[in-house]
Amino acid sequence: MKVINVHERELPTSPARVGALLDSLSSPQDALWPAHSWPPMRFDRPLSVGARGGHGPVGYIVEAYAPGESIRFRFTAPKGFDGCHWFDVRATGPDGCVLRHTIEMTAHGRALLSWPLAIRFLHDALLEDALATAQASLGLPPLVRKWSAWVKVLRWLVAGGKSSAQVTPAISVHAG
Repeated sequence: MKVINVHERELPTSPARVGALLDSLSSPQDALWPAHSWPPMRFDRPLSVGARGGHGPVGYIVEAYAPGESIRFRFTAPKGFDGCHWFDVRATGPDGCVLRHTIEMTAHGRALLSWPLAIRFLHDALLEDALATAQASLGLPPLVRKWSAWVKVLRWLVAGGKSSAQVTPAISVHAG
């Protein structure tokens, strides 16, 4: 099954400021990944081509990295995810840009069920939280998309029956 999944947010700020958020991924100062609500993104070394890691059960290797512009990851786990996902920053003018996340993969084996029944919903919620975190890190009011009932049920199941509420990221200004 071919999967193309895109999440994006228009941001009224320079591509350089948004690129700095991208460059902070997996660092102690990560201003993009919503680690306040989701498993953190971790790598075996600083963000660079060849770094291996992921978040939760999703593994990947950094395949390409243009600082301040884009980062591309190739899936290494779970089984059945054959493809890539990436973030990129696209200028829309001198004081505007789009931050986009794209998955392009082929799902096979167990992923033929796990992607459409569970992982897609969790992924969509995580990415919307990441975009809200980006807005808050830029000092903008975050557009928080509420988790669906299904996402709440899936998170409860994954957490072994423990409840976790959605967190709205606090507005701060990330230097960049």
